[in-house]
Amino acid sequence: MSAQPIQEEIEQRLASAQPEVEVLLAEVVGDTVRLYIDHPDGVTLALCEQVTHDLAEIRERYALEVSSPGNRRPLTKPDHFRRYLGRRATVRTRERHDDRRSFTGELVGASDDEVTIAADTGVVTVAYADIHRSNLIEE
Repeated sequence: MSAQPIQEEIEQRLASAQPEVEVLLAEVVGDTVRLYIDHPDGVTLALCEQVTHDLAEIRERYALEVSSPGNRRPLTKPDHFRRYLGRRATVRTRERHDDRRSFTGELVGASDDEVTIAADTGVVTVAYADIHRSNLIEE
């Protein structure tokens, strides 16, 4: 699953301004960029305000919403999937995969190229490139 160009741009800008901030997901919705971030010390309103300030160039082109991931943390990179092995997640695919487009279950494997989910219909492996969206679910 490759990052969108806006996510790559934001990651590059924050790498120097806020190196401890992890960009979980940046998505363009209409004329707004929704940005989900994480930080080792947690995400505060002050941090969201600072990140908004640091992304002035993005705000020239889009409205910007910066927030914490909450309980439905987005999973967008192999490291995210590896970090949460053993947790339950929903993975939605771009195209039908095993005659379905959505799988919910325990994350049981995550390589550099694909994630394995123990879903209700059995164990399924999905390439990151085929994932449309994925997130943890509350337990």
